[in-house]
Amino acid sequence: MTSPSEPSVADAPSDPSEATTDPTDATAALVALIPSLPKVVLHDHLDGGLRPATIIELAAEIGHELPATDADELGRWFVEAASSGTLERYLETFDHTVAVMQTEDALRRVARESAVDLAADGVVYAEQRYAPEQHLQKGLTLQQVVDAVQAGFAEGVAEAAAAGHSIRIGTLITAMRHADRGDEIAALALENRDNGVVGFDIAGAEDGFPPSRHATAFTTLAEADFPATVHAGEAAGLESIAEAVHVAHACRIGHGVRLIEDVTTDELGDRLGSLAHWIRDRRIPLELCPSSNVQTGAAESVATHPVTRLRDLGFAVTVNTDNRLQSGTSMTRELTLLVEEAGWELVDLRDVAVTAAAHSFLHHDERSALIDQVIRPAYASARGGRHRA
Repeated sequence: MTSPSEPSVADAPSDPSEATTDPTDATAALVALIPSLPKVVLHDHLDGGLRPATIIELAAEIGHELPATDADELGRWFVEAASSGTLERYLETFDHTVAVMQTEDALRRVARESAVDLAADGVVYAEQRYAPEQHLQKGLTLQQVVDAVQAGFAEGVAEAAAAGHSIRIGTLITAMRHADRGDEIAALALENRDNGVVGFDIAGAEDGFPPSRHATAFTTLAEADFPATVHAGEAAGLESIAEAVHVAHACRIGHGVRLIEDVTTDELGDRLGSLAHWIRDRRIPLELCPSSNVQTGAAESVATHPVTRLRDLGFAVTVNTDNRLQSGTSMTRELTLLVEEAGWELVDLRDVAVTAAAHSFLHHDERSALIDQVIRPAYASARGGRHRA
């Protein structure tokens, strides 16, 4: 077994026979492959991935009023409401999803369906994040919330396997950055490190609520050898990313799209600022979410999204869904958009899958198995059977 590593130029296919003379045909052929390719998603919110039909059923049970009661219409409402161009308006859509996730049965159902839906999309490993503190309105304890979600994931993994899809779920326990429960939620994450919880996160309104508000929680986690990722560099800029790295000891950056502000270009080429150098030199991964970033105004389009330039500059980039409901998306759709609008090729899709697996919060041997036994062989087969592990 080889060690998990990020892709290198040497991995790229060089056989001219792999090229096609018609770019349109090549793009269509690659897009047709994407649904069957193994995918890894590191940034996907449980409360941002509900099925519209499930929301309608659960809302009816508790008398919660929704903007629409037809599944298709409700799905469109979420996408339109989340596309206002600001993170704050985007976050308001969660009032409806969180409202229907307040009982053990509802949490189990949502988690089960999430695992099934991701697996059907070809996701072989997903890190699902959610904030237990948001699911206490009906009297559940924090631990009951975690237990219900973990039970749902287990049911979903089993259901997916029965349908012929293999997936593994790692849970990220999230603290809301505007609240003052960081220490408590960090302790909860640590208490469940042998119960499927693989990491910690802070989320919510970024601007005005820096990672330093939860400094003691991050210190506790670091001293316990427990990994953390931090939402940063989306609504707030470089200072947010710097705090995530230097104060929160973040192993990954959630989004990080505004790191591009620390990259300039002059007649001599690209120039990286000190923070960009720090991130790239230490291979701190960026959990980039193209469609979501366009919706919140952090990027103008998928075609011009910084993920492509950051990739070309050698940063450890990963591609993620963020919130499948609010963005009307999936991993297949995100990768398809990058192929069609940003010119990505098969090797690029493989590279982000390998990078994501290599920087997941799985243990080293588990990363190695995922990369060498699942991801690389599948991509080698897709490009004609040549596999360079």
